[in-house]
Amino acid sequence: MTLSARRPAALILTTALCAAGLAAPAVAAEGGNAAWSGGWLRLAHFSPGAPTVDVYLYPFGGAKPAMVLKHVAYGSASSYKSVAAGQYTVAMRKAGAATSARPVISSTVRVDENKAYTVAGLGPGSALELRTLTDQLSAPKGSAGVRVIQASLNQPSVTVQLSDEAGSPLRFPASTPYRTVPAGTTAVKVSAGAARTSRTLQLSGRSTHTLVVLSASDAAPKLLKLTDSSGPGTQPKGGVDAGFGGLAGQAEPSSVLSPMLGWIAAVVLGVGAVWFALRRLRHS
Repeated sequence: MTLSARRPAALILTTALCAAGLAAPAVAAEGGNAAWSGGWLRLAHFSPGAPTVDVYLYPFGGAKPAMVLKHVAYGSASSYKSVAAGQYTVAMRKAGAATSARPVISSTVRVDENKAYTVAGLGPGSALELRTLTDQLSAPKGSAGVRVIQASLNQPSVTVQLSDEAGSPLRFPASTPYRTVPAGTTAVKVSAGAARTSRTLQLSGRSTHTLVVLSASDAAPKLLKLTDSSGPGTQPKGGVDAGFGGLAGQAEPSSVLSPMLGWIAAVVLGVGAVWFALRRLRHS
């Protein structure tokens, strides 16, 4: 093959690789890179007695939802979703209601860059409120951050004890600031009179967590653990430790999908260009 025949093929191959390489950082930036300029939202239903709902997230003043969660029941929490910084409206409608139906409740939330928030339905079903909690995304080295949300109406006042610390009463529907505890094995005890619940948690260094006290069918309250962050510099995932479902029909924000689709398209074009270049080489 002559030098002049090699040059077009090499140029095509180089162009294809550059196209794929330029598209990839768009997804990486959403995954925790400093170039990502948005924040994160997690939606939750912690209101005992409130019905199962569909939760909608709208850009402020917009009519098209950026995210929809279907059939969200008491004790459910979504994972974090990355959204552009700005103002949003969160609306809860009865499960299965039309999008034009009047919300059971709605509230606004402002998302700042590199900040994470939990918007939770709290309080009794007869006095449901949407409360925005600012989530902590890191803890000191060798420690973990833990906060508690009291969402049990069966036990209106509970005492939550972490490790060997003295517990203090926490009344429904309050939440605590984050406390710093040593990383590693942490014993958690929740008591309401004679009713007691205890769990042993493994908390990694610099991670943060939310513990939610929930009403249960038996006398003892139930404890839900949410992971807020696995440490600084990582995108919050918001994983739930045990089977709290009810979040079918989850829609990713367009801000996440668009870069991903662009990356897929670039890879397809790149593969096609490489195949074309190899054919040219074979027939030269």
